[in-house]
Amino acid sequence: MPISSRADDIIAARGGVLTGALNIDRVWKRFRADLRNPFLIDRIEFLRDRLRGDTSNNYRWALRDVDFKIEPGESVGLIGSNGAGKSTMLKMIAGVMYPSAGNVHVGGRIGALIEVRAGLHSDLTGRENIFLYGTLLGLKRKRVAQVFDQIVEFAQIESAIDRQVKFYSTGMQLRLGFAVAAFLEPAVLLVDEVLAVGDSTFQQRCLERMRQVQADGTTLLFVSHDLATMEATCTRGLWLRDGMLVEDSPIREVLGSYREWIEHSAEVGSDQTGPVRVTSTTVTGTAGNGVQSYGSMTVELAVDSDIARGCVVYMGVSEGPATPIFVAQGSAKLSSGSNSVLCTFEHLPLPRGRFFLWTAIHEATRAHDLVKWHPAKAFDVSGPNVESTPRSVVRLSPVQVKNTWEFSAD
Repeated sequence: MPISSRADDIIAARGGVLTGALNIDRVWKRFRADLRNPFLIDRIEFLRDRLRGDTSNNYRWALRDVDFKIEPGESVGLIGSNGAGKSTMLKMIAGVMYPSAGNVHVGGRIGALIEVRAGLHSDLTGRENIFLYGTLLGLKRKRVAQVFDQIVEFAQIESAIDRQVKFYSTGMQLRLGFAVAAFLEPAVLLVDEVLAVGDSTFQQRCLERMRQVQADGTTLLFVSHDLATMEATCTRGLWLRDGMLVEDSPIREVLGSYREWIEHSAEVGSDQTGPVRVTSTTVTGTAGNGVQSYGSMTVELAVDSDIARGCVVYMGVSEGPATPIFVAQGSAKLSSGSNSVLCTFEHLPLPRGRFFLWTAIHEATRAHDLVKWHPAKAFDVSGPNVESTPRSVVRLSPVQVKNTWEFSAD
């Protein structure tokens, strides 16, 4: 490669930022609050606030003093609950909107897949959209033509390439949008929660393509609520909460903190005022010691019931969210007053880390919640770690299975 061309690739045009690097410098973003019902009294209060100079209630802050840097080639996951400011941040990085204060510097071309249509023009054909997108990225028509067949093959729209995009299904639009964003050599690839729209086969193909562009040196900023996929894809995590960056650490540490916060939020919001109540939960390992991988784990629930009744008790273990890794159920006969419910898990298939016990109790005679599915206890497991699994080979699994290997040669 010529030296001058290499120099052009190293230094980006904006802000002197390295190609593929992101520099988010003390960014604030606010939006004007929605107007209330157009009643006269509301308009009078609005004008009164304006005359007094009080405009604090007319805006809401989506991002507040967010500051971080991403180096070229990094794969970063952006996590947070709905409304935390993730999509707003991606749109500012993509140049769709601008910060109210602070600066956003991006080095090189950006491939953005923020919404299903991903910038596609509905009145243009698939072929026209591919060349238009490439032109907007600053690529020459000849370069777009070189990867055109790969884009069409990945999107699986060979028979519809000359049809207007407005006649595509949602899945076809998603495949085309992802293909043009990922195959036109972006320095930075932004992916928002759009992969949830596709089927499992397409999701796997997208993840494989994302790993490939990462291997080619593309910087990835990935937003998803699928925490397992994010852990398998990214090496670093950013956690946004209420528009503020609360943690910037290796992806496993950030996801651990986020899962614990989810569990705590769900526990605080759980209702314990029904006819059956779980008053305490105890988790112990073998012989009353700590919980270990491949050992036994005993869970004891202290349950109060207003009357004698038959019920079904459910227990599940998760990494934080309500989706369990595995679930056990057992029938129980509760007496009026205090009861103890014991469940023992043999050969616990969990690696080292923090996990969360969820539980629910239903009536035996009908599917009626006596105690709704809720987090009851956090516990730590000591044992082998799964972090040695290469992310480029397989997505990390929350389950550790004991195994033996044998090799022989002829």
